[in-house]
Amino acid sequence: MNADTGRPTFLLVHGGWHGAWCWDGVRAALDADGWRSHAVDLPSANPPAGRPDGARPVGMLDDADAIRDSLRCIDGPVVVVAHSYGGVPTTEAIADAANVVEAVFLAAFQLDAGESVFTYLGKPVPDDDTDHAPPYEAARRILFDDVPEADAARAVARLRPQSVRSFAEKVTTAGWRTVPSSYVVCDRDRALDPSRQRELATRAGSVYQLPSSHSPFLSMPGQLATLLGRIATSTLPAL
Repeated sequence: MNADTGRPTFLLVHGGWHGAWCWDGVRAALDADGWRSHAVDLPSANPPAGRPDGARPVGMLDDADAIRDSLRCIDGPVVVVAHSYGGVPTTEAIADAANVVEAVFLAAFQLDAGESVFTYLGKPVPDDDTDHAPPYEAARRILFDDVPEADAARAVARLRPQSVRSFAEKVTTAGWRTVPSSYVVCDRDRALDPSRQRELATRAGSVYQLPSSHSPFLSMPGQLATLLGRIATSTLPAL
């Protein structure tokens, strides 16, 4: 279906260990409903080729720069959808992005200025943040519990080490304080407990729920796309 040029465009931001590939099913469903979308690869899990040996590992602030670069390439209004860790660089990036009309935090860390993933979870910040964290050993159970077996196996195989620095760097500006935001709680999440999600969701203007694990973009892409379309439609001017 041809996208309606009067609608906002979606920018989809993945979480830790993932890549833009995880949004493929949602993007297909959005396209079928007439929505345009783009997905960004965050360098913290997809480091650029050709980095010199010994270069500083990329972190959250580098991810925020990648999101800003993507936003600059999109004409017209944008709804940014951030999953899990992706909420951290998203809130950093959207604060000064004039074309963002809504931020959707999907089982995501909707952090405030001065917070990082480590500090929010009450975990100690490693003395050495130059390393990379491997994916969960039990990724199938923790991340993709309700995802069909074949799809989950493919997703597990595509996970990549995540920069520890991305979890350690603190938000400097919380974009959700100036940009309208929504939060989607995933009720069967084993990675970010739904109780923590509901706590984070108090920072959003609207709250929705999905009966999914941590990865509804794989377990229920059509249902997620429909919900995102509802949220984006609510940003349109009333006729």
